[in-house]
Amino acid sequence: MGRGPRCGSKPPLGCISVPRVLYRTTDIDVLFVNWRDVSHPEGGGSERYVQRIAEGLAAAGLRVTLFCAEHGRAPREETVNGVRIVRRGGRLSIYPRAMAFVRRHKPRLVVDVQNGIPFCSTLVTRSPVTTVVFHVHKEQWPIVFGRIGGRIGWWLESVVAPKVYRRVPYVTISDATGREMAGLGIAPERITLVPVGTEPIVDVPTPRSESPRLITLGRLVPHKQVEHSLKILARLSDRWPDLTLAVVGEGWWEDTLRAQAERLGVADRVEFLGFLDETGKHEQLAAAWVFVCPSIKEGWGMVVIEAGGHGVPTVGYHSSGGLQESVVDGVSGLLVDDLDQMTDAVARLLDDTDARRAMGEAAVRHAATFEWSASVREFAGVLARSVRESPRPGVREGAAELVARLEGIQHSTGDPAREPAARLEASVTGNAPFREPASSGLP
Repeated sequence: MGRGPRCGSKPPLGCISVPRVLYRTTDIDVLFVNWRDVSHPEGGGSERYVQRIAEGLAAAGLRVTLFCAEHGRAPREETVNGVRIVRRGGRLSIYPRAMAFVRRHKPRLVVDVQNGIPFCSTLVTRSPVTTVVFHVHKEQWPIVFGRIGGRIGWWLESVVAPKVYRRVPYVTISDATGREMAGLGIAPERITLVPVGTEPIVDVPTPRSESPRLITLGRLVPHKQVEHSLKILARLSDRWPDLTLAVVGEGWWEDTLRAQAERLGVADRVEFLGFLDETGKHEQLAAAWVFVCPSIKEGWGMVVIEAGGHGVPTVGYHSSGGLQESVVDGVSGLLVDDLDQMTDAVARLLDDTDARRAMGEAAVRHAATFEWSASVREFAGVLARSVRESPRPGVREGAAELVARLEGIQHSTGDPAREPAARLEASVTGNAPFREPASSGLP
């Protein structure tokens, strides 16, 4: 009783000598494992969030690596603004490849980004793990994977993941998602809200369209419900015969959407613009009158803020979750409950120029309240806490210097010469060397 295991020539895991091997310093201080990165054809707002947070930590001098799936638009390895990006595996094979990478490289901290399917990093490392959840996918599973596949996916997300990550801290980006996570049995005290920052609004000379114009941005997949935007266009065609819709994004659902536009008789007034770079995306936003966001679920809705930066109000669904925070209902946009209400809300904004402009001006002010520097500081605080609260003494004792550096970021004073977050802001606004990776421009 009270005595630890006896240490011999081959000590068991509990022996004091083991942590010096398992927790030795590697060339990775913080490893992010994520399904995709911002250069991926299906990358969007969640990938940009990960990239910006990683850049902020790297700007502080931490050695940061992002492991994600490979694709044809970027090399297998590169460094982007101080963040080493390693791309391996595909849509599903990324998961075992990521686990192998974590086990082999032994990063000091792991940030496990859970996009429905968990990476289960806790099973292959004894380093502190922090889990990021952008939104809960309950409604999306059956739409994407069918009835049986959807049940399996939901079981992984709602049953397996909470058990695998039962001792680790969580980060999410909206209160709505936090409440849904708590409903899965995740203790609220383990969930920290770290808001999204504002992407630099690209200044484009594009004027507002003279004729009414709607815009929808997103991956062309079923759960984004772009069909609703097409139906709104069709329903309002008699009242506004010159109304057009820009659809920005690409995905495997595009052929179905094009066929839908033909059936509705609006194909000649829908522009499927596909993948656009940042300038092209902002040109389309600047020209639009209303941003229509009919997605079933959004973790937050980063593109809502980008649209707001151009004075474009958003119409979306209450039930999407995150839009309840990125849209100030009745002020910077309108949130509704179904397609009929969405159609009426869009019609109201098209018809009432004063209301549309007032909401657009409010959207500009709202967009200006979110800063990446603040997000980086809060995220660093969560990582520091993950080490301090680790149940393994070897982790806490061996990472005192790393915790001090993370806390330095968390409590930075705002001195531009010393604050890493300030250098981050400089990088993303073009005032510092930065190789901007390809971006899909999708939420």
